[in-house]
Amino acid sequence: MPIDEDTLQTIQRRVAKSKRVSFSDPIILHETHVKRVVLVPFYIPRTDGTDLAIKIVSYRKAEAPEAWGQVEEKSLSLNESASRKLLTGLKSHLRVAEEDADGSYILIKVSEGTARLGEIDPATAATALMKALSSNEIVDHLSGAELTDELVGAFRGAIRLKEMREAVSKLRLNLDAGEAAEQVYQEWCEKHTWAFGNAYVMRDEVRNISIGDSLDLLLPTVISGYRDIVELKRPDSNVLGFDSQHNNYFFASPVSQAIGQCHRYLDVLHEAAARGLMDHPEIVAYHPRAIIVIGRSNIWDQGKLKALHGLNSRLNGITVLTYDQLLAQGERLIEMLSSQFVQEENAGDFEIPEEDDFPF
Repeated sequence: MPIDEDTLQTIQRRVAKSKRVSFSDPIILHETHVKRVVLVPFYIPRTDGTDLAIKIVSYRKAEAPEAWGQVEEKSLSLNESASRKLLTGLKSHLRVAEEDADGSYILIKVSEGTARLGEIDPATAATALMKALSSNEIVDHLSGAELTDELVGAFRGAIRLKEMREAVSKLRLNLDAGEAAEQVYQEWCEKHTWAFGNAYVMRDEVRNISIGDSLDLLLPTVISGYRDIVELKRPDSNVLGFDSQHNNYFFASPVSQAIGQCHRYLDVLHEAAARGLMDHPEIVAYHPRAIIVIGRSNIWDQGKLKALHGLNSRLNGITVLTYDQLLAQGERLIEMLSSQFVQEENAGDFEIPEEDDFPF
């Protein structure tokens, strides 16, 4: 493995002509064809050790070609205390520079394992810390530290809720922007299968159940482990039509086609995976169910929502869901988990709510 400059550096320390201090090679901070700014490190011996001082020098190019350093424009010298403050300031503000948004940022200094909050309000610091803990690697590290199981669980729960809120926000943004590509929602649903309810755990990687039959999602149930399927259609598809002569709603053509497609998938899956799919014996399906996600319902009135509920109630093994209902279900799950602050590691371990807990 090659070693870069960040991994290994060689620094030469040489005594100056005055014999009173030492110095290292200048570090070029900025350079153009007419100007150069360098930082020169100096080492000053003291009775109790060595201080580091720096000098920042600006040069302009002399008339002679390539004659750098012949004309010094200005310089600034900093003693050890000022140099350390400069280093601390750069480190802190580089952290802020990594963020895209303006606002107030809290940097918490940890000394000997204890966070020094100073005058910062504890509630504000706790909120900032929770927002900062967005990596599962951090929680895994915390598990090895001297923390209680309750505290580690709280971190895990907070991080999981943050991820779920960000996912729901992303889905809402795509819908509000009028994004209609199936691939966008396919990728979202693959990453966030928890939105289909706590009855399911993480999806299977397998999608082909027979020659020519490829599913959008294959989801194992929590209780039995048997597989159900999810079929995704475009959010700009029509879901319901209205028969004015008979004064009733009916499934529009895109939904009817999807229902027919799912009937075939259900038959094939039931036969092919009754004892486990070929080459995948762990994938078992027994009287599987299907969820079709299609269209929007954000501007529907209660009559139309009731009609969809009634039509779904009379389907056998298939449920038609709009993307707005999927969004509402995700938001409802987040509300439930926020109130309970469940301390499991992932959505598959969450308590399964009753059917009436969902918004449709």
